[in-house]
Parts: sequence; C-alpha cells; structure tokens
Amino acid sequence: MGLFNSCGVVYKPAKDVDLSPTSSEFYLKANVKAPRMIGVVVKIFAWVLEMRILGKLLLYVLKANNLIYKLIGDAEIEESPVFCPSHPVEEKESEEVKHIDFDLSETEQVQEAVSCLPTWSEREVNCLNPSFHRWTIMDYARAYHSKKTTPLTVAERFVAAVSESSKPPFNMSFFINYDVEDIMKQAAESTKRYELGRPLSVLDGVPIAVKDEIDCLPYPTTGGTSWLHKLRPCTGDASCVKYLRLCGALIVGKTNMHELGIGTSGINPHHGSTRNPYNSSRICGGSSSGSAAVVAAGLCPAALGVDGGGSVRIPASLCGVVGLKPTFGRVPHSGVLPLNWTVGMVGILAGTIEDAFIVYAAISSKLPSHQNTALPKLCFPLLNSSRPISSITLAKYGEWFNDCSDDIRVCCSNALDKLQKHHGWKSVEVTIPEIEVMRLAHYSTIASECSTSLSSYLEKLDSSQLGWDARVALAVYGSFSSKEYIKAQKIRNRQMYFHRKILAHADVIVSPTTGVTAYPILNAALKTGELDYINGAALVRYSIAGNFLGLPAVTVPVGYDKTGLPIGLQFIGRPWSEATLIHIACAMQALCIGDYKRPQIFYDLLSKE
Repeated sequence: MGLFNSCGVVYKPAKDVDLSPTSSEFYLKANVKAPRMIGVVVKIFAWVLEMRILGKLLLYVLKANNLIYKLIGDAEIEESPVFCPSHPVEEKESEEVKHIDFDLSETEQVQEAVSCLPTWSEREVNCLNPSFHRWTIMDYARAYHSKKTTPLTVAERFVAAVSESSKPPFNMSFFINYDVEDIMKQAAESTKRYELGRPLSVLDGVPIAVKDEIDCLPYPTTGGTSWLHKLRPCTGDASCVKYLRLCGALIVGKTNMHELGIGTSGINPHHGSTRNPYNSSRICGGSSSGSAAVVAAGLCPAALGVDGGGSVRIPASLCGVVGLKPTFGRVPHSGVLPLNWTVGMVGILAGTIEDAFIVYAAISSKLPSHQNTALPKLCFPLLNSSRPISSITLAKYGEWFNDCSDDIRVCCSNALDKLQKHHGWKSVEVTIPEIEVMRLAHYSTIASECSTSLSSYLEKLDSSQLGWDARVALAVYGSFSSKEYIKAQKIRNRQMYFHRKILAHADVIVSPTTGVTAYPILNAALKTGELDYINGAALVRYSIAGNFLGLPAVTVPVGYDKTGLPIGLQFIGRPWSEATLIHIACAMQALCIGDYKRPQIFYDLLSKE
C-alpha cells in the first residue's frame, strides 16, 4: 500500500505496485467501527449528529476511526484524479458473439437476443428442474402464443398475489405503488395483440417491475421517501422504461427500495420493509430490495433496479436471483433519479441469466445523453452455439475471496471448482491492492454526489420527513470535503490501472457477491431504520469495482447456507464485455440450476390453479 506519514498514507506510484500472487501488498480488512443501532438509539445518534458543535466533533471521530483521513483525505497520491469511469471503445472479434448494429429497433434487438438462445427442447434437457422452475420470459411468450393463458389472466393473478402478499401474515412490502387500472389496461391491449397475431416481441404481456428510483408513468418517483415526488414530479418515462414499453412489456408498478438508496438492508420506515421470499424474517438487501424480491417470489421474471454500490447485485444474491450491472454508459440513464452521477447505473434483476439478457437487449438501445464518446456495438453471446465458449481465465484474489462467512466461502469455492472442471477453464491467483481503500474512496464519492444532488431539496425539507437512518447517513454524507472527494478520484485512477492490468491477462475477476447472507430484520428497526455498518461493509465488500470503476458485473445463484438462505457468485468483466459475462454466467447457472430451491413465498402466475 505504501508508507505512513504523520497524517496519512504515502502511496507508491500505481505502476510500481506488484499485482502478482506473491506480492508483498497486504490485504487490509474493512475497519468498520460503529455498533449496530436501532430504535431510540438511532434517534439519539441522529440528534447528536445534527447538533452544530457536537455533531462536527462526532463526525470527525467517526471518520478518523474508520480511516477516512489516513487512507483518503490526508494521503499522498501521485496519480491525477479521474472523475468519470468511462472506458475507450475496444472492438474485438469473437466467434462466440453476434454484433448488433445501433440502427435496430428495441424489438429487433430483443428478437436478435432470442435468436441467440438455445431452443426450447435444448433448455428442457439441460436446465429444467422438475421440483422447482421459475417461469421465464420465453415461458410467458409461449403460453400466450399457444393460448394456454392471456396477459389479462396473468395480470389478474398478479394483482391478487400482490394484494395477498401485502397483508398479514405476509407483509412482504414488495411495492411502493401499483395501479390496478393501469395494469389491466396494458394487459388488455397486449391480449388483443396476441389475438390478432401481432405481439410486439417476446416481452409483450410479460410482467416487469421498476424500482422507484426510475421514472415510470403514471407513478410518482419517490426514491423510497415520503416527500421527494412532491418536489420532483415525474413527467415521463425513463429511457429504459420507454424501451420496455415499445417491446410490449407489462409494467406492473414501482418496487420498494431503501430510502434514497443510501442503505444495504432494504428496511424502509415509510413504505414497509421488503422481506426476503426465502425467509420473511430476513432482509432482502438494498437498495433495489423490492425488485429482487418480486423476481424471487415469482411475480415477475425480471425487474429493473439501479446499482450505485452493489444495489442490484446485493439483493439479487440475498434473494437467490440473477443481477446484471452493465458497463458505465451502456444503458441510458435519463429519467433516473440523479442521486449519484458517476457510480449509479441501471441494472437488471431476473430469475435466469437468459431473462436478464433479453431485458438487457431491450434497454441497451441508444447512446446515453451524458456520454459524448461513441459506444461500441452491442455484442450478444451465442448461447445456442454447439461449441462451448473458448478458453476462459478467471482471476481470483484468495484473501479477498475468502473474507466472508464460512458457508459462502465453501459454497462459492465449490461452484468455482465445478465450473473450472466442467469447462476446462483455468483460474489464476492475483493481488488486487488497496481494496479497502477503494471501498472508502467509493463511499466518499457516492456520499458527496448524493449530498450534492439532494442539496436543493434538503434545504426546503423538514428533517422529520426523513427516516432516522437516512438522517444519519445524510449527516455523514454532507461531511466530506472537496479534498477528500478529489483524493478519492485519485484512488479511482489507481484502481482503474490495477484492474486494467489484471483484466489484460484474465477474462473476469471472480468473487462471492456478498460477505454474509441475509440477516434478521429486527422489529425495532421497522419504524426507525437501522445503522449496521459492519454488516453493510460485508454486503458491499465485493461490489465496489463495478460501480467505482464502471465495470460490468453479474451475480448468479450458486447455493445456500446452512439455514437455506441463497448465496451468489460474482463475475466482474472488462469494459463492454457483457456478452462474455452472460456466457460465463449461463455456464455457471447450468451447473447449479438443478439444485435451486423454491422460496417460502412464491406465486405461480402461469399455473391454471
């Protein structure tokens, strides 16, 4: 890492850091010093933080104890800052992908994705588990085409299921908002298109949910708050929602989320706390908690989320579904709450990697408005190829990989071994330096961006309208200085260099998705939220590179802990390598899907019963 001066670390130049497995660089574990707080203790902590003098003193102590000053603010860093994790276009020829032109419509791109999938008979032989099967997008399309059911019937079952799940004894709190009249209107129009033999795409009539951080008419965009929609009205669909509508998707409502996306538990004092379908006494993870839960519970084959610090991949892993976060800039960000400009990205939660792929094909359509440089052509993986994907090299940093619970370590190691042996792929040991430094730099960045983006709203807001945990988070967020922000961007430059060097010799970096599985929801936290930075750090441990460095990443369910809670394995790829990630994820899924378990809370919308 470097030497310590009287104030902070002196980092050696990035080019001089040894990334080999025998490197002398030491692995620094997360140094989180903050107790888990709930109920009245959270309130007292918030009150103290908001005091002019005591608050500043407490913030200074918190940041010092958690090494913000030593590793970031007072550090000496040679590299210049990088403020946006954009990546150059690198077109590479590959026999395992299909190149997609940008002039195709959204429906044409979805059709191209479908043409890359195995046939139904191949999927039936290779992927189905008779004891538990999540209905996929293709299952819905086939049922509609064969007239076994209609979008209208599915919509009726969906509304009944959501109504049941929201009441005692379930209290699942999947949605912040859903409009029965709007859902039935969409379903009737889709049913009519099938009757005429003119569905718009395989997504026509398929229920898709949207995180309440993304604009989607006729709903307000609350961001998980009780007030934001009053100050920022929703006037139209976000680009990603618009593209799904053009493909005929049945948009079924706005899913619950952690307030303002600033937590990893999904506990929300305003709209109820989304519960994990595998165990309703456990968290879903955040902040895209509702989107993960509706997919896990069978209400939708796919949902949209936003991933600013693992907010798609963490809940996907905890709820036993797939989570895909594309490269920074790959999916248009217009119409998404601008809570963090350089780390947040629209992502996809889905029951299978094939469904994530189809939705990815629909929403990765146009050049994002904030992107001035050209994007590479879309590349779709040929999942129907008779030949397996060519030799893959997986990079693994052992100390980091193993910094998790024993159940996760064993499960993920076994899954990786199985993948390597089945396909003959190799794993290479590497060192990824300064991982804990990167976590703190990312925290400094997302905190500064969120605080700045909300500043004009917060000036007009009575703090009593905020949840107590959100008040604490925003007090901490507002404490970061310009010096700390700039130093964090220097760390970003270093980490982009390290990851570029590693991914020059490996196709992906592999790790668990989270350091712990879903932990219990405490009753006292339901009204106040909670502060649990130790579990929070464990949940985000493996997610940061995807956001801070703009790299694509995907999590796949690979097993369960001793109590039956899901475990995910993550693959982090090179910029613009979504096709490779989807291919690898599909290979991993195929080896594990036969052992997938039905959640305790699950709705079968295609069943006749």
